[in-house]
Amino acid sequence: MPAEDPYGDDAGPERVETAAGAAYRELTDAPDAASCGGELPPEVREWLAARRLVDGDRPHANSPERALHELVADQRRRLGELRGGLDALQDVLRLMPGLRPAGREVVEAEFFADRARLKERMDDLDALCRDEILGMRSTFPEPEALEASLEEDLALLARGVGIQLLVATRAARRPGAARYLSQMHEHGARIRLATAVPLHLNVVDRAVTVLALDPAEGRAEPAEDVVLHSARLASCFARVFEHHWGTGLPYGAGPAEEWTPREREVLALLAAGAKDEAIARRLGCSERTLRRLLTALVARLGAESRFAAGARAAHLGLLDAP
Repeated sequence: MPAEDPYGDDAGPERVETAAGAAYRELTDAPDAASCGGELPPEVREWLAARRLVDGDRPHANSPERALHELVADQRRRLGELRGGLDALQDVLRLMPGLRPAGREVVEAEFFADRARLKERMDDLDALCRDEILGMRSTFPEPEALEASLEEDLALLARGVGIQLLVATRAARRPGAARYLSQMHEHGARIRLATAVPLHLNVVDRAVTVLALDPAEGRAEPAEDVVLHSARLASCFARVFEHHWGTGLPYGAGPAEEWTPREREVLALLAAGAKDEAIARRLGCSERTLRRLLTALVARLGAESRFAAGARAAHLGLLDAP
């Protein structure tokens, strides 16, 4: 009856480890391959190879120092790969505000001095946008860049993203701006004009803010742009937007020079709190005629009341126009 194979299928981990230790000692003592008792059983060679104590078809065992060095190097490589994966995961989480942990917030900011790189980043944010974009525009880029932006923004509107733009009157007069604004307005964007806007920004889904930073006063460095990943900060910027939106002039209502002296006089009287009777007497018309005129002016300004119409006219500089 043949002797039982000590490294057969029934050999457990402890028996393999004991046999592997004996084989390793034999290998380290053997002057050549022939003196180590022939081929090692597969289980023993696997155990030794996993611990870098042998490699390939070398007839001799590796030293423990070499084995330890190779094991440490391998673990460092694996940690590097894991770190890269974690960084990639964190980048994705930054774009998904709903998955960020609650509690004390650390605001993550990305700074861009290169507008081409910023454009790529904004394309990523637009692709992830689900509900709305609030934008303030103190200026517009050159017509070619604005035309490319128009195509992308119309695609956002087509997939149901709401866009509100508050635009400085001077920016609306830049080359290409009229076509951009009219197309956006026709496709459902809500647009208002203001004599000036305090910031140049986008607030995406009230979670991420893209903000143009002017150089600090007295400093020579170029302007930068920053992407802020913070729902709390985005909420604050949204409130700034809404405050100035409330005083803007609906797009299509016309600039100051398109308002007649009579209309501007009525608006000035409204802002001063004058009663209908006094305004009608000043204009030399009936109160019924005045009410029709007031209704048209309030609607043209997009205001909710006569008082709001007067306040908005003052903010837009209509009362000071010649």
